[in-house]
Formats: sequence, structure tokens, C-alpha cells
Amino acid sequence: MTHLSDPAQFDTLAQILKEYKTQQVFYVPGEHDIYDGGAQYRERFGKDTTGAGWYSFDQKGVHFVGLVNVANIQEGGLGTLGQEQLDWFEKDVKSLSASTPIVLFAHIPLWAVYPKWGWGTDDAERALSLVKRFGSVTVLNGHIHQVMQKVEGNITFHTARGTAFPLPVPGSMPKPLPVVVEAAQLKKMLGLTSVSYTETNHTLAVVDSTLG
Repeated sequence: MTHLSDPAQFDTLAQILKEYKTQQVFYVPGEHDIYDGGAQYRERFGKDTTGAGWYSFDQKGVHFVGLVNVANIQEGGLGTLGQEQLDWFEKDVKSLSASTPIVLFAHIPLWAVYPKWGWGTDDAERALSLVKRFGSVTVLNGHIHQVMQKVEGNITFHTARGTAFPLPVPGSMPKPLPVVVEAAQLKKMLGLTSVSYTETNHTLAVVDSTLG
């Protein structure tokens, strides 16, 4: 949401969000949002959350869980959830029926996209083990600024493009530094994700599109 956790950047973000007509927006922080320890993020976007900003809610029979895996991240290191959050998560889903659809969302991927660049979460397997009994689990992540998908048993993983700073394909460069491209090509590497939902027996239509 911000680049340097600067108060002015949070103010700009707040003004931009006023233009959107959605009923409600749900947040989890990225590492750039908590350079100050996360105080501003929690004050502005996490007042009703637990710990560093994790929380859950139910919507039309689906259980959503917002996890925070950036609070203790080291430069270039893997994301981490931590024992306190894992304990909370275990209690959060314990009473749910196995038929309850689960949606998890966190900033850094909860699967090992490219650990050498820190593109993964070191204790993700512990978290995912808590939802293996559910019939349908969807995991949404950002951080890597590109579209990748994976299906592992009952769990479907989706990442998304960023709206700024396109990043390289894993392993194509020594470090995951922003890719410099011609201005005309930039919007083709940035984008948004939308999900179309229709009452049907088929899977959801997830559409990734560039800003161009």
C-alpha cells in the first residue's frame, strides 16, 4: 500500500481509496507498510485485528483469514507467521466444519515460489497443515508482482501482479530488483485481479489483466 511507511504516503493512499465504490476493503500489510514497526498500518487499517494485524471473518458461508507474514521478515529473507499467529490460526479454524470453504490471504506467498529470493514463508507448511481437512482452500498472495498459480491437493494458490515495480521471473537475475522496461510496455507488466462468480458446479473464473 505504501513504499516507505511514510505518513504522507498513507495519507495519499487514504485519498485514493475514497474514489473506490466497493462496499468494504480488507487489508493485510506488506513489508513496505511496516518499516515503522507497523504502528501506522494498525492504526489506519488494523484497529480490530490481533497481533501484527491478523484476523478472520465469514461471508456467505466462506471463512476468510488474513495472515501477516512480514512482521519479522529480514532483508531478502523468507516470510514468517510465528508461533503466536499459528496458535491463533489453529483456534480460529478448529470449530469449523470440514465443508466450509476457506480463503487465506497474506502478502508473501505461502508456498515456496523461489526461496533464494525470499519468495516463500518458512512456516507456511505448519499453517497449511491446519486446513488440509477442508474440502476447498484458496490462498491469495502478492509480493512477487507476477501471476503464478499452483494446485496442491485441496489447496489452490494464486499470486497477482503489482500495480507498480514489475519484478523479474524467478532465477532470471541475481536479485529480484525491479525490471526497467520501455514506458509503452510498463502497463503490460502491471495489473489487477478480478474473480467472476456464478452459481455453477464449475470452478471460478479468475482473470488476470495488465493495466495496458
